[in-house]
Amino acid sequence: MSETITDPVWSHYRVAAGAPQGRGRTQVRLLGGFEFHHDGHRVQLGASAERLVALLALRGAPVGRARVAAVLWPDASATRAAANLRSVLWRMPPGTDASVVSTRDQLRLADDVTVDLHAADDLALRVLDGDMAPVDADNLGVAVRQLLFQDLLPEHTEDAWLLEERERFRQLRLHALEALCRMLSAKGLGGLAIEVGLAALHADPYRESAHRALIDVHLAEGNRREAARQFEECRRLLHDELGISPSDALTQLIHETCLSMDDRLFRSLAEYSQGDVR
Repeated sequence: MSETITDPVWSHYRVAAGAPQGRGRTQVRLLGGFEFHHDGHRVQLGASAERLVALLALRGAPVGRARVAAVLWPDASATRAAANLRSVLWRMPPGTDASVVSTRDQLRLADDVTVDLHAADDLALRVLDGDMAPVDADNLGVAVRQLLFQDLLPEHTEDAWLLEERERFRQLRLHALEALCRMLSAKGLGGLAIEVGLAALHADPYRESAHRALIDVHLAEGNRREAARQFEECRRLLHDELGISPSDALTQLIHETCLSMDDRLFRSLAEYSQGDVR
């Protein structure tokens, strides 16, 4: 069973960004949940086939068959795991089996398969390098939402082989979102900057650097009330959930930029600065 889809921005992104991989007939989505698209249609794979394709997509290079079998079926004997792998390859839906290139000793995805995680890594690294010139500005907001707003395979909670890669990408995208938030603000794109900053906070509400990025956007736009309110939210979360306080640097910033206003919210922040926190 399949459904017709439109081409996502990320399927063209690597060409726009100057990377060697181009648009492919088959697209694998790993961000926000697994999806497999072939010739413009979404194809439902079985659970084992999804895990196989996801593993090969994450590796991005040929993987030994024995290694694949051992990773996907860690509790099975080598003979049983190898048999399971052969069964999964044999039962790939018609037209999609060519997406997995199988040799006697190795497996890999075909050259025309594009993977959203690879495009997300490329975009995040360009942001962190400050190199956004090759990116189509008209599609930047859409590409960021598709590539940097979602976690890697969040539904696969029992796959130990995913843990390290999931945390690697989480850290990469959080740093990229914070950097992009500031870059967009500097270009006068405050609305998109705030959306990007909020995405970073959604991924980790206790991350002070994400709160700071949003505070900086509000201050750049002259919205001191919004900046102080964001600080108060940061202070409340850190105090109530972790029993800690915001850094001295962030607290000092709010003192210097916001506490001159005659407003109840700011007076409450002044009380906090004097240690009156329950």
